[in-house]
Amino acid sequence: MRGLGDINNFIKKAQEFQEKFQQIQEELKQKTVETTVGGGAVKVIANGAKQIIKIEISKELIENADVDMLQDLIVAGVNEALNKSQEMLEEETKKITGGLGLNLPGIF
Repeated sequence: MRGLGDINNFIKKAQEFQEKFQQIQEELKQKTVETTVGGGAVKVIANGAKQIIKIEISKELIENADVDMLQDLIVAGVNEALNKSQEMLEEETKKITGGLGLNLPGIF
């Protein structure tokens, strides 16, 4: 009956991994990343759950910029913040996968 013990051990490990991953996801909601673009004219803050928390735009940029440039800077800032958020998630996940860098469906 060694096979059943191996399966039970595998299921137990999978459940532990799932619990740890859920804990990391909750912790990442509290952690933030920040990026600036346009020489600091636009700042975007995102959390580890890949949600944009805040966008700050300098008054000078609003007063002097054209709409197209402002939109481009916001898009660039948001994309960079989301990329940093993804990197943070991957780093935290490596801690529970032992650095295997697993790309498990539905996780990334």
